[in-house]
Amino acid sequence: MKKDEITLEPAVTETCYHCGDECRDEPIHHDDHSFCCEGCKLVYDVLKENDLCQYYRFEDSKGISPGADLYEGKFDYLDLPDVQPKLLEFTDGRQARVNWLVPKMHCSSCIWLLEQLHRLHPGVVGSVVNFPEKKVRISYDPTQIKLSELAELIARLGYEPYISLKDVEGKVLQKWNRTRLFKIGLAGFAFGNIMMLSLPEYFDLGQSSEDQNLRLMFTGLNVLLSIPVFFYSASDFFVSAWKALRGRYLNIDAPIALALLGVFLVSLYQVGTQTGPGYFDSLAGAVFFMLVGRYFQDKTYASISFDRDYKSYFPVAVAMLKEDEETRLPITDLRPGDHILIRNRELVPADAVLASPRAMIDYSFVSGEAELVERRQGDTIYAGGRQVGPAVEMEVLRRVSQSYLTQLWNNDTFTKEKEDQHQTLAARINRYFSVIVMALAAVTFVFWISRGQAEIAFNAFTTVLLVACPCALLLSSTFTNGNLLSLFGKYRFYLKNSHAIERLSEITSVVFDKTGTMTLANEAEVHFVGEVLADEEKAMVKALAAQSSHPLSRLVTQSLAEVPLSKKALLDFCEVEGAGTSATWGKHEVRLGSARWVGKGEEEVLADTRNPRVYVALNGQVRGYFNIKSKYRPELAEAVTNLRQEGYELYLLSGDKPTDRDLLSPLFGGTSRLHFQQKPEDKLRFVAQLQQVHNQKVLMVGDGLNDAGALQQSDVGLAVSNDINNFSPACDALVEGDRLALLPRYIRLAQAGQRIVKTSFGISLIYNAVGVSFAVAGQLTPVVAAILMPISSITIVLFTTAATNLAAHRWMNVK
Repeated sequence: MKKDEITLEPAVTETCYHCGDECRDEPIHHDDHSFCCEGCKLVYDVLKENDLCQYYRFEDSKGISPGADLYEGKFDYLDLPDVQPKLLEFTDGRQARVNWLVPKMHCSSCIWLLEQLHRLHPGVVGSVVNFPEKKVRISYDPTQIKLSELAELIARLGYEPYISLKDVEGKVLQKWNRTRLFKIGLAGFAFGNIMMLSLPEYFDLGQSSEDQNLRLMFTGLNVLLSIPVFFYSASDFFVSAWKALRGRYLNIDAPIALALLGVFLVSLYQVGTQTGPGYFDSLAGAVFFMLVGRYFQDKTYASISFDRDYKSYFPVAVAMLKEDEETRLPITDLRPGDHILIRNRELVPADAVLASPRAMIDYSFVSGEAELVERRQGDTIYAGGRQVGPAVEMEVLRRVSQSYLTQLWNNDTFTKEKEDQHQTLAARINRYFSVIVMALAAVTFVFWISRGQAEIAFNAFTTVLLVACPCALLLSSTFTNGNLLSLFGKYRFYLKNSHAIERLSEITSVVFDKTGTMTLANEAEVHFVGEVLADEEKAMVKALAAQSSHPLSRLVTQSLAEVPLSKKALLDFCEVEGAGTSATWGKHEVRLGSARWVGKGEEEVLADTRNPRVYVALNGQVRGYFNIKSKYRPELAEAVTNLRQEGYELYLLSGDKPTDRDLLSPLFGGTSRLHFQQKPEDKLRFVAQLQQVHNQKVLMVGDGLNDAGALQQSDVGLAVSNDINNFSPACDALVEGDRLALLPRYIRLAQAGQRIVKTSFGISLIYNAVGVSFAVAGQLTPVVAAILMPISSITIVLFTTAATNLAAHRWMNVK
């Protein structure tokens, strides 16, 4: 071969199929793909073996290469008896849960992969990602996979957890979020300097040959300053747009990336052909202002998340024991070492050690398993379980974690299916809006080019792409509802999420429970009618009544305040919702509850309809009943009347006998709207009938004890919390008992919020219409369009914040 026939082929740069990085060393070819290292190849093999390669079809599927410092046995210390309990969030021996910080999580494909861990190992029960906090909560079976093996599993996928026994979460998150600040700083530095170097161009100064040489040098410096802005600061826009294209759709970053590319290429063309100075100031300014706008948006999202997870709290109280005296204490005031009493069906609000001989715990709210777990004295009881059986004493280990209770409240088991529709709507707006914007920009460009106005065509094309961003359009609902959540919490009305606000604004019917909801849980006139009870018999009755958290049982317990509470253990305890309780006290059988529950005949059941009765049966003999004259909440009559006058259909569902008909009938609009002796399943069926037959949007107001089914079935379930621990994850909202009278105001505030959403949506549309009209006419420059983008987002945030605060002041300003 002759020398002049030798040709050198240019080196071909290959990118890693998994992580997308350049293969700087010799690429590894495997399965028709290239990989930069053995780690990426291993992750690909793991995904392929488990049929998870659809991960690579995600819009932002940039994988993470496992760290070079990963080695076998790195996480063995997690299995040490002294270490593991400090990391576990929950365990019942059959299932355990950890909540790990994963700093390298960065996109939707990461979320998808981390939530597919159960397909990678049979010992993983499930995993849920909290993306704003970069955390993944993993439930696993400790008999199938050890904690160290679980950590190694996700580390080999490239998502090594940050594990520390100290609370350093904030520092770690800042470490991984500095890149955004670096990009903003670089873009701002370049923007300022390019503008300074372009002053001669702005004022058309310097026409001498020496000035021309300086102008050429300044232009060269502008080119150099713009290169890191384009390739580093603006990289997120291009990466996001490219991954969307790989997924065969357009996102909101696609028109932005196209505009920036157009500005950069045309600027290089003008400099290269010496036909102009380029638009490097517009390029740097556009990137800088857009990054600042997104940073502001992210910070606002983070503040909303912070408010919901840590500043909100549940108005739930728990019984605390101090020197054998029982007092009520808000769960947020619990401290390690406090002794608490948990009654039947009450939630364990904080991790605690069992002080009683035995407890049966239902962890279905936490693990999804309904099977009861037996615990003995000295065992750790994790927050979120429910005691089933006689009341037990516990010693608090750790303070209540409000973020954990928030997570429990938002458990997927209790999430309504219709709440996913809003995400689909947002994605649809993203997709079609981008297509329309790009088509409009193309038509504008062709129009001006056909008129021979190349400079105007270019400006119009780029400014249309920049100014017509749907960010403000999509943020209207997010920021309005986010601020409303905080405002509702300020007025002691606690909503699960923003979707509950939207549903609350649409209700047409309100269904009330009676006992414990409309009546005061601790105030009533109670006296015993029947054979006189001996002191020992009173002790039996009080011991049984004290085990239940039902309002009537608590009133019976209060009426026997002078009777010492016996330490004698109750055996065979049983509580049937809507009926009563029973147990064995030594050799005696004790039953408390309805007439049917204690064995009275039908005539006795229907004999008295004036007041609720709690019957007492000892050893099969009915000894009498506690006659209870309940007191209704002050101002509740006014609230119910206001709801009816505003056009809401009102109903009362009560498990008690038909008492106070004459008092309640005028409030609810007739006796046909009052339904008594309703079992829990009857309440659920009634709500379902309103929805399906009468096409009503139903707000169910209950105390969470016998209403869980109806609360879940309703469009909005509102649990009224008194000073008892009756937290119910099935509800959509919680309200303190003394605030129930404000219910009409809460509904009006929710409706005002939806009007604000529509108004801010209209403002966004007007902004886009005006901005696009100027852009199409060629009267905007790229840098001005880029400035308008964050200004529009800031405008929406300021408007929604001010409007929601004014609405709250108007509707909730109660003296």
